Amino acid sequence: MKKLILILVACLCTMAGTAQNMHPKREFRGAWIQCVNGQFQGKTTAEIQKMLISQLDVLEEAGINAIIFQVRPEADALYNSPYEPWSRFLTGEQGKAPVPYWDPLQFMIDECHKRNMELHAWVNPYRAKTKGTTRLSTMHPHYRHPEMFFTYADQMYFDPGLPSSRKYICMIVEDIVKRYDVDAIHMDDYFYPYPVPGLTIPDDKSFAAYGRGFSNKGDWRRDNVNVLIKELHETIRSTKPWVKFGISPFGIYRNEKSVAYGSKTNGLQNYDDLYADVLLWVNNGWIDYNIPQIYWEIGHPAADYNTLVRWWAKHASARPLYIGQDVIRTVTASDSRDPYTNQMPAKYNLQRSLPQVQGSAQWYASAVIENKGNYKDLLQQYYHRYPSLQPAAPFIDNKPPKRVRKLKAVWTEDGYMLFWTPSKGKKEMDKSIAYVVYRFAENEGVNLNNTKRIVTITRNTFVKLDYQFGNTRYRYVVTALDRLQNESKGKDKLVKL
Repeated sequence: MKKLILILVACLCTMAGTAQNMHPKREFRGAWIQCVNGQFQGKTTAEIQKMLISQLDVLEEAGINAIIFQVRPEADALYNSPYEPWSRFLTGEQGKAPVPYWDPLQFMIDECHKRNMELHAWVNPYRAKTKGTTRLSTMHPHYRHPEMFFTYADQMYFDPGLPSSRKYICMIVEDIVKRYDVDAIHMDDYFYPYPVPGLTIPDDKSFAAYGRGFSNKGDWRRDNVNVLIKELHETIRSTKPWVKFGISPFGIYRNEKSVAYGSKTNGLQNYDDLYADVLLWVNNGWIDYNIPQIYWEIGHPAADYNTLVRWWAKHASARPLYIGQDVIRTVTASDSRDPYTNQMPAKYNLQRSLPQVQGSAQWYASAVIENKGNYKDLLQQYYHRYPSLQPAAPFIDNKPPKRVRKLKAVWTEDGYMLFWTPSKGKKEMDKSIAYVVYRFAENEGVNLNNTKRIVTITRNTFVKLDYQFGNTRYRYVVTALDRLQNESKGKDKLVKL
């Protein structure tokens, strides 16, 4: 019965998406793995590692090609930081190192790259203490620089108005980028605190000292965040220019009632309430991708998914735009045209009908892993059926690597294998780090845009061939990818299988 449902849904998707590219060659397919849900606490090193490997295996099956992994939730670290304490979300006590020792960020980089997934290190810039944290480690920056912080609604924050706060946050990000082979630095929707009725952000002193001539405090707060985003962008570029910088903001930029070009929505606003001018960052090229959290359903009275996806596509496509999907809400809400179908097909049809939208990210990874509403099955069997390259980033680099060399098929003790040798690149951004393997019938024209002909995308320099009886000839084509997924010309080989 489950299989029949999947087939029927796939048929509906096919009919609805006849004129759409339902299997794009390039698409961001991300998933957030958070630590603040407590999934690591109370577990041994071996248990956490086993759990993460299991999660990555299932996400790989679902076609996920980027993991957004939370490594700094409250001025702490799920990595070996020289500046901040180990996170209580890892060991149960802030400042306590894991025993036996391991480095979760390095572990996830290694495991993701084995699966040809990108690893995006997810950091919270300003939040320094959550409500559940009852004791700060002596290594916490608050002990060294108490003047840099304020408390709001039982949480502690770096004061965004202080130049010292920006300098410190840039130092933390630079350290991660320097010491770890991350593919991106990622921040979500937490900038200035979410407003609480009756509470005022206590930043009068920093406004008086560092107001920079602003008469309006809201404009000043926005500029504080703007300066941080710009400085972070410059820090990352100067450290490792291939490392991307992405933001996942709250799903509403501004409502139409606030500004004429705003969305026809009625909810909290990035610009007015969180002081996050996301469109400025996109249009100035200070971020390399944008994933607005459009977590509502199609037809939501205050924040309609359809309205918001189209608004972001129209206004924020100067940099790659992906859509933040809420798995649980998607599979819980019914399609208005068919009460027996959830909203996943309608959302994906919409997303892939808009050329400005280049992918999506799933909130949260565990909901995919648990296959809520058959979500994982549909990703695996339909929406992510074929592998996908990451979206291009020509604004960083558009020079492809040189093609592979010495492509040959060889019998080994492990079976019939196709091997190749990567070309050498003089600079890091010229080097090949992954390869796309295509297979075509002998007399079929080679079309590298045909995603159905992609056998695999791998970081290995070999692939096992599907040998049958040696009676059929196929043309294999191998291309190289650099760190920013620029694709080389192909090298081909006829092989009998």
